[in-house]
Parts: sequence; structure tokens; C-alpha cells
Amino acid sequence: MRVEEVELRQLRMTLEHPFETSFGATRERRVTIVRVRDGRDAGYGEVTAAEGPFFSHETYETAWHVLSDFIVPWTLGREFASPAEFPETVRRVRGHPMAKAGLENALWDLAAKQRQVPLWKLLGGVRPRIACGVSIGIQPSIEALLARIRAELEDGYRRVKIKIKPGLDVDVVGAVREAFPELPLMADANAAYTLADAGLFASLDAFGLTMVEQPFHYDDMVDHAALQSRISTPVCLDESIRSAEDARKAIEIGACRVVNVKLGRVGGHTAARAVHDACAERQVPVWCGGMLESGIGRAHNVALSTLENFTLPGDVAASRRYWARDIVEPEIEVTPDGEIQPSPDPGIGYAVRQDRIDGWTVRRRTFTA
Repeated sequence: MRVEEVELRQLRMTLEHPFETSFGATRERRVTIVRVRDGRDAGYGEVTAAEGPFFSHETYETAWHVLSDFIVPWTLGREFASPAEFPETVRRVRGHPMAKAGLENALWDLAAKQRQVPLWKLLGGVRPRIACGVSIGIQPSIEALLARIRAELEDGYRRVKIKIKPGLDVDVVGAVREAFPELPLMADANAAYTLADAGLFASLDAFGLTMVEQPFHYDDMVDHAALQSRISTPVCLDESIRSAEDARKAIEIGACRVVNVKLGRVGGHTAARAVHDACAERQVPVWCGGMLESGIGRAHNVALSTLENFTLPGDVAASRRYWARDIVEPEIEVTPDGEIQPSPDPGIGYAVRQDRIDGWTVRRRTFTA
């Protein structure tokens, strides 16, 4: 596989509903799409960096810079026997995993199309159907949150994740548990707390949560281990896990019992599979997290979620939960029993709506070998 052309597109897309976490609220997304061509076929990836440096240090602007000035020029004209060789090509770039993932994942889509196989099978996936959960942002009231949960359950979703932050935590979780006593429920703190709040998390044990996600600082493992030793609810790490080595260390010191895998956060499919394998070897389950992706990024998440150790429902929801119109067709849909069936078509399995990409493009750059 020789890389003859790389195109970057920055799109302006508006979410159906604002999505609020402890970092703030998001309504408009700047989505960067990477298209790689070999002269015949095209593969697509998505950069999941957000508008501000809050979830990670990357933003869509830093990703555009690093891709344009370093990653793309080093990739053009190269021959890859497998996309798994790509990380070594850009190893000199420290960090910037979301920028790297955008291009690497496009290479995986291209490789699958060249081989005429679905991407999920090329990755080693074994699940013909994946279970889906939803992530619900902070709502204006508990009543609004309960109504949103009811609507999601009616759509078939199997697990609900709610966002919490200081001042909106124990009472919110308690109200949800009272209204939905059997619901598989998790709480995502997005690093908004410290070990001084251990008592608060101990009180959440009473609500039978599936897990509590990333309570403490993104660069912390030691305090997470201390918290996990004090509470019965499984701690899930998200921002703290950036590689297979991070996963190994976190598990070995007892910092978590579950790991969230996000393609952008770890740097693409090669790194994500390595994290998956490290967790599987230690019998720690993983699930796929979401970053408000368009249909291209969402299709890559579907493919990743078919790997064997993705035993928990991920944040891989239908297109319509986020977008009035998506940039793939058919749009990604969830069955009434809360599942997505990976496409049998080559590559990511979804056709790209070039007309919509053209209409929503605010920035474009094309590189040729």
C-alpha cells in the first residue's frame, strides 16, 4: 500500500443537543476528516480532538498543524505492508495521538478496502453484533435527566452513563437509581475530583453502579489505586490510559478494574488493540468510549468494539443521537434491542456523503506524493 495522496478537511457540524460535562458544554464541533488514497481506493479516518484543550492537550487546530507539517509529509510516498507499521513512521512525534489516529485509521480503512474485507474482520474482531450504551451529558434538572434516560431506554440502549461534577453527584445518582433500580448505570467524573473526595465515592457504593469513570486527574494512577482500595464500585480509567503500558501499570497497582478504550486517546487501531490485549491478558474488561464523532469516527468505533475483550456496552450510539444529518450512509443505527450489527461491506462499511462533506467544509488541504 503506497500513500499517493492525503486530504485534510475541517468540517463545522452542529450537534442535535448540547453535550455538557465537567469541562463545559459543546454544541458545535469542528470535525477533521482524513482521506488517504493509493491511486485507486480511498480510506477515511477522523481526528477526535475537541475545540479546547480540556479532555486532552490536543485541539483541532493543533492536530491540523501536526498533521500538515509533520505526519502527512512523513507518510506521503511510503509503502506500508500493513497499517500497523504506521506508528513507527511517526514515532518521533511525541504525543498528539488524536492527530496520529486520524491518519492511521484512514490507512486501516484503505487496507481493508484493498483486501475487500470488512475493517472489523481485518482488525481481528469476532463479534457479529455489539451491545450499545449511551452517554448523557449534564442536564438542566434531575427531571430532565430522568426524562432523557427514559427516552434512551425506549430506543433500546442497554447501559446509561451520566456525567457528574462537584455539586451534581450523589443526589443525581441517587435520583436516577431510585427511578431505575435495575438499570446498568455508570457515572463519569471526567477528572473533576481529588482523593479528598474519597468519602463521596464511598457513598456511591450504595447505588450499585457498574463503574465510576476517571474520578481524578488525567495524569494520576496512584490516587486512583488508593480510591479503588477504599470502595467496592469498580474504577474505570479513561484519560489516564494512553498506551498498553499505561494499562499494564494501572492494573498491576490496582488503580482500576475496567478500562475505557478511545481510538483517538491512544493513537489509533494499532495502539487500541495493544491496550485491549494487555487488559485481556489480565482479565480486565474494556469498552469503547465516544468523542462526539461523525459517522466516520463512529464506524471505526463499531469495528474496534468487535474485538473479543470488549465485553461491556460502549458509547457507540446511533448517528441520530448526535446529528440531524450524518456524513455516512446508511447512517449508523441501533436495533430495538440495543445492538449494532457491523457492516459486511469492505472497509468501514459505510459510504461517505461527499456532498455533505463539501457543504460543511470550512478548511481543506491536499497533499500529493
